Amino acid sequence: MEDLTIALMRTLFSYFFLLVLLRLMGKRELGKLSVFDIVISIMLAEMAVLAIEEIDKQAFLFYVPMLLIGLLEIGMAYLSMKNKKFRDVVGGSADLIIENGQIREDAMRRNRLSFDDLMVHLRQKNIKNLADVEFALMEPTGQMSVFLKQSKQPLTREDLNLPDPKPLGEVTFSGLPIPLILDGQVREEALRKIGQNKLWLKREIRKYGIKDIRDVSFCSIDERGIIYLDTKDKRQR
Repeated sequence: MEDLTIALMRTLFSYFFLLVLLRLMGKRELGKLSVFDIVISIMLAEMAVLAIEEIDKQAFLFYVPMLLIGLLEIGMAYLSMKNKKFRDVVGGSADLIIENGQIREDAMRRNRLSFDDLMVHLRQKNIKNLADVEFALMEPTGQMSVFLKQSKQPLTREDLNLPDPKPLGEVTFSGLPIPLILDGQVREEALRKIGQNKLWLKREIRKYGIKDIRDVSFCSIDERGIIYLDTKDKRQR
């Protein structure tokens, strides 16, 4: 029973210890991982497991090395930000796989990349024809960045000499769509951000035949003034 208590306590401590340590190491650990990041994550996970299983050994024998690894990772990240050569050695650098429409077979060999692998990467970017690609880079994370030839790129408003669309409503912000109503609750700070009030919001949702804000599960507005609105299921009202 005592061993079980110790194991449970160490499990809880390991959980929160790793949570704090990963936060200190930065959000980069939670996104696309480089080879170095994967090694660090595996080492921390292995030490956390040993700290839980080896209850006959003192806990600091596991948590001190974990803390040291975390501090080393923070230091390495700092050096990587300051020195590009160091960053390339530790995390790797992007490698051109396709350059000016030509496949670089030497780069493919360096990255252990077959033609089938290359086609998989292109299909993941919704590119069917390899001939449409001007440049393709293999990133340190293992992801591929692809740039189409100019003749294959989609047209933009600037290409057609069209002016930017004017807002459809009285909106005073730019950026991602802003949620105005979440589960029947008005987000006052969102209304202030777009320079509007609750009265304006009620007037807008009435255009959709909705009289009560509580009947709205989600409502957002984009920088053009376009409103997206979703109502609650009538059975849930």
